[in-house]
Formats: sequence, C-alpha cells, structure tokens
Amino acid sequence: MTMRQLGLSIYPDHSDFEANKAYLELGHKYGFTRIFMSMLEVKGTVEETKAEYQKIIDVGNALGYQTILDVAPRIFDQLGVSYSDLKFFADLHCAGIRLDQGFDGATEAMLSYNPYGLIIELNMSNNVDYLNNIISYQANTSYLYGCHNFYPQVGTALPYDFFVECSKRFRRYNIHSAAFVASQVGNMGPWNVNDGLPTLEADRRLPIEVQAKHLWAGGLIDDVIIGNAYASEEELAALAAIDRYQIQFHLDFVADVNEIEKTVALTPQHFRRGDINRTVIRSTMPRVTYKDVPNTPHDNTEVFQKGDVLVGNDGFGIYKNELQIVLEPHAEPRKNKIGSISPDEIMLLDFIKPWSKFKFIG
Repeated sequence: MTMRQLGLSIYPDHSDFEANKAYLELGHKYGFTRIFMSMLEVKGTVEETKAEYQKIIDVGNALGYQTILDVAPRIFDQLGVSYSDLKFFADLHCAGIRLDQGFDGATEAMLSYNPYGLIIELNMSNNVDYLNNIISYQANTSYLYGCHNFYPQVGTALPYDFFVECSKRFRRYNIHSAAFVASQVGNMGPWNVNDGLPTLEADRRLPIEVQAKHLWAGGLIDDVIIGNAYASEEELAALAAIDRYQIQFHLDFVADVNEIEKTVALTPQHFRRGDINRTVIRSTMPRVTYKDVPNTPHDNTEVFQKGDVLVGNDGFGIYKNELQIVLEPHAEPRKNKIGSISPDEIMLLDFIKPWSKFKFIG
C-alpha cells in the first residue's frame, strides 16, 4: 500500500479564487496534499476556462498539492479536446484527470500511455468488470488511479458491503485509491443539492475524523478527500491528527480512573491477541510491562457494555493491568472500567482482527 494522503475539493465554477487560495493554504498547514477539482461544467470560452483553472491549480502546485480534474465526456466536446491528445489538461498543470464516466476499456488503456504523464483516475463506485477490462488492454497501471463517487443527496451513498466489493477490485491490482468524507459545515459541491458529499451513507452525519477512520479501517482506500467545501479549520485539524495506519479510538475516561490505568491505555502499542474470543478484545502486553504496578479495584459492580474499556485490577492475579475492550456485556469485579469508546466509533471494533494494532487518545 502506498502512503495515505488527505485531500480537499475545489469547485472553481461556483467559488471565488481568493477563497479557494485561502482554503488550499489552510489545508497545506494541516498536511493536505491532494485536490479533487470538479470540471463537470464549463461556463466561459476555452481560453477563459484554461486561465481560470490553471490559476488555482498553480497555487496548489506551489503548495505541494497533486490536482486531479473530474471530467465528463461532454466536457471533452465542449472544450474541443480529443481523447488521443490530452495536451489541454497538461497545459493546466494538473497531475491527472478523473473519468466520471467510463469508456470501452481500450480507450482508458490508451489514455494511460499519454505522453504528458497524466494520471488517469477511474470511477470505483460500480461493482462491474470495468477495471479487468481496462487491464486486459495492457493498461499502464502505474498511471491508473481509482476514486469513488460522492453522493450529494441524502440516502443515496454507498452501503458499506457494496463499497467493499467495488474497492476490492482495485486493491487486487494495487491501484492507488480514494474515497470521500463529508464536512458538516461545507455547503458547496458541483450541484445545487448538497446534503454532504460522502462516499458511504453510514458516514454522512458522523464527525469527519470518524468517517476517515471508517474508510481507512478496512485497508481498501489510500486517500481520503473532503467532498464538500469549505471544511472548517477544526475539521482539517481533526483529520490531520488521526493515525492513518491503525485505528485510534477516542476514549472517554471515567471520573475515578487512576494513573496506571491511564498509562496502560495511552502509552503502549496495543494489538489484539491472535487467539481471539467473542467477549473482549484483549491487549495482553501491558500486564507484562506493568506487572509490578498496583491497581486498586474500583467500587462498582456494573455490567460492562460493548465499547467499555477495562483494565485488570489487583484481584485478577496474572491478568492485572491487562487491557480489554468489551464486545459482549458481562460483569467481572476483577476488572476496572476505565472508560468507554466514543459511541460514534463503536462500529470500528468490527475491524479489530487477530493481531490488529490499535491505540487510544484521551
């Protein structure tokens, strides 16, 4: 898998250059390196269009972004661009073009050998033999990317199982891939309906960093792009802060958590034991590292619920200071409840497989 990137979306036909420039500068501050730029409609002349897009793309290039233009077949016609010559797009200084609609396979394969080194990004949100067909025409896979759609209308984005099937087709060939998350404050997209612009319907109203964790948890997506503009600085900072390569749970500590329990939760590199069970996710190394540190039992007899985080107390013998995450409700006085995973992140527990690495932030 290649390095995972964060991206922003820009809609030049619906926005102001200075606002876009400020947004890209803010994204650069937080380590964003990709731009999805919509070119699904052209309002001016060819020269006006070229000047408008080149101006903002050059800003992105100076900041270290990689810009991919989203284009449809009608745009080629409007601009007088031939599929056999992509010079118009190369002159815009973009890194590549995303084909919003597919062709016959042979066309995409030929485009991947364009002399300008432009990336040809394919639509990933269809579970058909599209990619295999392109590969069969001996495409230059080093210049093929994949990117899912986003869905402005509430209720129309992809269900997770379908997203997985579509994405697996691209992962099989190790094609660089991307999907979208939705800002909860951005109100700009390509169309006049904007209920957020996520790839996954389940993610539409979640905090933006949880959406990104969800996309990355399955190991099928390289890059996460904010679909709508403009995301808030708080959202950019939240995305920048998460670990892109392992699940990082937000842990809400209980009031009587003690120092060893905080240390057990926040310090080690956790991983799930390989010999799994249905009741809890076990991180057993802390009990070795902190075996000599006392841990007084808490004064509670509650039934632990899914998402609760537990640490073995002094009454648990060899299992003292072992960390566990509850999967099935149970009661056990030899374990102290030290906190709970944020409710929005409970779904991420499904991605903690045998030997999966994970961390907590308090």
